Amino acid sequence: MPTSGLSDILIPPYLKKGDKVAITCPAKKLPFPMTDAVNLLTTWGLEVVLGDTVNASYHQFAGDDDLRANDLQKFINDDSIKAIFAARGGYGTIRIVDKVDFSPLAQNPKWLIGFSDITLLHAHLLANLALPCIHGQMPLNIPDASAYSLETLRMALFGDPLAYQIEPNSLNRLGDGEGILIGGNLSLLIAINGSVSDMDYAGKVLFLEDVGEYLYAVDRMLRSLKRANKLKDLAGLIIGGFTDLKDNEIPFGQTLPQMVMDVVGDYSYPVCFDFPAGHLPNNCSLVLGKKIKLSVKTQQVNISY
Repeated sequence: MPTSGLSDILIPPYLKKGDKVAITCPAKKLPFPMTDAVNLLTTWGLEVVLGDTVNASYHQFAGDDDLRANDLQKFINDDSIKAIFAARGGYGTIRIVDKVDFSPLAQNPKWLIGFSDITLLHAHLLANLALPCIHGQMPLNIPDASAYSLETLRMALFGDPLAYQIEPNSLNRLGDGEGILIGGNLSLLIAINGSVSDMDYAGKVLFLEDVGEYLYAVDRMLRSLKRANKLKDLAGLIIGGFTDLKDNEIPFGQTLPQMVMDVVGDYSYPVCFDFPAGHLPNNCSLVLGKKIKLSVKTQQVNISY
């Protein structure tokens, strides 16, 4: 697959003041106007264009499947648009991904920003075009986002160096790993397994996050990845926010770190818990598709590009 070699990676141009960016909704409809997002991006010197989906509604979606696909397609085709922000996640991207022609991005690469349900687009672009994307705060989340997470988004978009130092978790597995960063929402990675949007995991550093799942379901998804031989040849594993996890009346019996280490116990690559990314106010930006260095030590975890 294209992501197997560093030479294949196609880095979009970083943004500069005066660039035009777009906000579109490929999944769930918005509950309020995107005023905060527009204001923030404007302060960064960007010109913001809102898609037709921003004000659209069709059941739970931001317009019907054709409208959402066409809105994304319009911004992919428009060479004046330098980055595309998914306004929110939710559910719905899988309904439109096969309606969209992403091939213009091979000639005119641009950043696509989002997380959660947008994991599907990140993976699809990496698997088919070797096009990096930004896993980071979306317009819907900006009112509740930490100032630091928004600054990491600006840094990722404008090409400033990203590096993170985080506190260790006692269940971390120590070591050093290096490879292209892939991943995102665990549920979406399971949803695309075996499809045209699926990625080659071998030699990669895998990042995972999720929200609102039952503990047993997380365990099942992790074991599904293992059974698909996705986990054995990783260069490293980064576990982000697994927020609002639920348990049954009869307790599952393992914490998230315990179940992760149970699943990857046969392997030797470094494992980092508690990275601040996912469904969190402090959802720090990660550039998926770029080479990353992961160093998990007793006193500190370092992640750098």
